[in-house]
Amino acid sequence: MGVVGLGYVGLPLTLAYAGGGFETLGFDIDAVKSDAINAGRSYIKHIAADSIAAQVKAGNLKATTEFKQLKDVDAIILCVPTPLDEHFEPDLSYVVSTIEAILPHLRAGQTISLESTTYPGTTEEELVSRIEAAGFEVGKDIFVVYSPEREDPGNPEFAATNIPKVVGGHTPACLGAGKALYGSVFDQVVPVSSTKVAELTKLLENIYRSVNIGLVNELKLVADQMGIDIWEVIAAASTKPFGFKAFYPGPGLGGHCIPIDPFYLTWKAREFGVHTRFIELAGEVNRAMPAHVVYRCAEALNRQKKSVNGSKVLLIGLAYKPNVDDDRESPSYELIDRLAKQGAEVNYYDPYVPMIGMTRGHAHLAGTPSVSWDKKTITSYDLALISTWHACLNIEELVSWSKCIVDTRNATASLPEEVRQAKVLKA
Repeated sequence: MGVVGLGYVGLPLTLAYAGGGFETLGFDIDAVKSDAINAGRSYIKHIAADSIAAQVKAGNLKATTEFKQLKDVDAIILCVPTPLDEHFEPDLSYVVSTIEAILPHLRAGQTISLESTTYPGTTEEELVSRIEAAGFEVGKDIFVVYSPEREDPGNPEFAATNIPKVVGGHTPACLGAGKALYGSVFDQVVPVSSTKVAELTKLLENIYRSVNIGLVNELKLVADQMGIDIWEVIAAASTKPFGFKAFYPGPGLGGHCIPIDPFYLTWKAREFGVHTRFIELAGEVNRAMPAHVVYRCAEALNRQKKSVNGSKVLLIGLAYKPNVDDDRESPSYELIDRLAKQGAEVNYYDPYVPMIGMTRGHAHLAGTPSVSWDKKTITSYDLALISTWHACLNIEELVSWSKCIVDTRNATASLPEEVRQAKVLKA
């Protein structure tokens, strides 16, 4: 088994196959990742080093940067990034460069699966076309499938193998190969009629979340103006046992999927003359949330007779979701930039992200360290902004030490009402 791309999707997948008894080879252009795996170390918080070390010791797992070793594997799963460019259009450069890199090392009999989120038609247009141009007959020599990744980093309820796996093949023979590929380690395989259906399935899953989050974010703005706590409203609505699923507001969207995936469909839909107004409206609402949060920060500082310009702001939580070290597309970065642009001195605290690495769009922040969590440090700030709240953090300490707090995650809900009235402004 070969897995290309050893990030938040690829690493759990390599462990799933290695744990299933397959001789598994992980590929990544980043030697830091391959070296860590071969040494039995983890570079992702919620993946235990022991689980990697055990498979390496058993001889089931190795990692390399040498794509020429792909000739030795029977199946290749591609888990590479599919970001947006500066114009919010799909950037398939990682997919294209990867398939170009592996083409010289393909051999007849291999199965290739793309798991990267993308628009319907990508597997045919970018993989199948290139493989056939290299002289292989897809469905006979090489079997091509698309199977969307379904990862929820940090959620202990779901391991890689107990999440149903959707699979679409380019031909019936390809689908058969894909079912065998994933059925060997996944509890349930869900076959669909084509790679396009599988590609659109992934987009639907994340657009569903984006639209519903956009709805509650918009309702939050309305509720704020009416003096209503939207979190109390959601809790009350959640008691309905049918017809309602709770989604929660926040400072903006983060992670690799929800902020990005809807734009893959809106871009492709334009090719067919379709304007996806509903999806785009949700995107507009969600992208506007950081500006709203900064406005609430200005309100909180005004209560202290301070302006944003010249104030010290401590952002709590750089990761895009609680209890993980995953900061991909985190709205916290935009909050830092917006506050700094208005003249604030901004630092952050996140126990899971001790230093900011190279991130798309925020390279200027690379190398910035997290501050420490102690009374002396936190009391030195004019405002604490809760962008993400990890379970390991102490809300009583933060409230005790802070002059004022802007809470975007309802982290202060358990505190007495008089405490929240005195120090907390929800956003």
